[in-house]
Amino acid sequence: MINLILHRFIAKWISFIKFRNIPFSNQYYKLFFSSPLPIVGAFVTGLCLSLLFAACSSTPTANAPNPSAISVSNSASNAKVVRFGYQKTTVLLRTKGVLEKRLAPQGITVQWTEFQAGPQLLEAMNVGSIDIGPVGESPPIFAQAAGASLTYVVGTAASPASSAILVPQNSQIKKVTDLKGKKVAFQKGSSAHLLLVQALEKAGLKYTDIEPKYLAPADARAAFVKGSVDAWVIWDPFYAAAQEATKARVLIDGTGINKQGGYYLMTRKFVTENPQTVKAILEEIQNLEEWSKNHREEVAKALAPVLGIDLETMRKATNRRTFGLVPVDDNLINLQQGVADTYYKLKLIPKEVNVKDAVLTKEEYAAFSPKT
Repeated sequence: MINLILHRFIAKWISFIKFRNIPFSNQYYKLFFSSPLPIVGAFVTGLCLSLLFAACSSTPTANAPNPSAISVSNSASNAKVVRFGYQKTTVLLRTKGVLEKRLAPQGITVQWTEFQAGPQLLEAMNVGSIDIGPVGESPPIFAQAAGASLTYVVGTAASPASSAILVPQNSQIKKVTDLKGKKVAFQKGSSAHLLLVQALEKAGLKYTDIEPKYLAPADARAAFVKGSVDAWVIWDPFYAAAQEATKARVLIDGTGINKQGGYYLMTRKFVTENPQTVKAILEEIQNLEEWSKNHREEVAKALAPVLGIDLETMRKATNRRTFGLVPVDDNLINLQQGVADTYYKLKLIPKEVNVKDAVLTKEEYAAFSPKT
């Protein structure tokens, strides 16, 4: 029993240091999990003592702080660092540097970490590696179902034309019903997942009628190009890039299907302890959204070199997008609950999810929400 507990402890520790990009050889992993109890116990004892000595000997310093040493508790309660997770769809926020300019006078810095998709971003949030990040409507549902603690902060406007089901140019698949029995690639628990579910339902097909291939965007694209899958469900800018590079054909996009956008989420600790910082962050995001809505050409020109996409392709992605934030109100909560119920009925999540468990009170939202 003790051996089992120690092994679980070590597994958690290894998972953490690997996530923080600390070198850890698989040889060590095998050593820990194939060693007898005394060796494992000695390792844990040494680890605990080293942590204790580090805690006793370290002293705070205002000079040359080490960002990697800032604990989750300190970064959340003191808000000296905002750890922002982002995807390619929101890279403009980092490129423009508006958060740094707004928060610097308060002595707050911003650390950025890029993720391929929403599920990976929320995994990082759940283990305490980031404080805030934008995702589609589906990742929070899967995260809640897995026991993650997170909080909806604000919604983003729906961009139904920014996601699509793609097939190869010469594919015999002409309509959604032709997907029956076919291999379809997409990121599990992403907005693409919901688009596929909704498109199949609209066409009279069941989810079990297709063969899902759960792949992150980069892997899905590789499989699509190789012909290992018959279709790919994806969002911009991956969608626009695939159209240009692979001459993929659009089977159907989200127009007339998707009715909601995504969300910015935060850890509950961060949002409840730093409402003024959250307010400043959301105001800058809203300002950038409004600017982007009226300066699409400038947006495309700014993002094309950053993402390594040619300007014309970036224009296409930018023009398909709807910019803007929407408040987390009863209407949005009900729409999100519908997403949760859909996944549960399809047995894609292990338990029912109550979206309101991740929602704040109206008074708390009023303290930081920008006017939308």
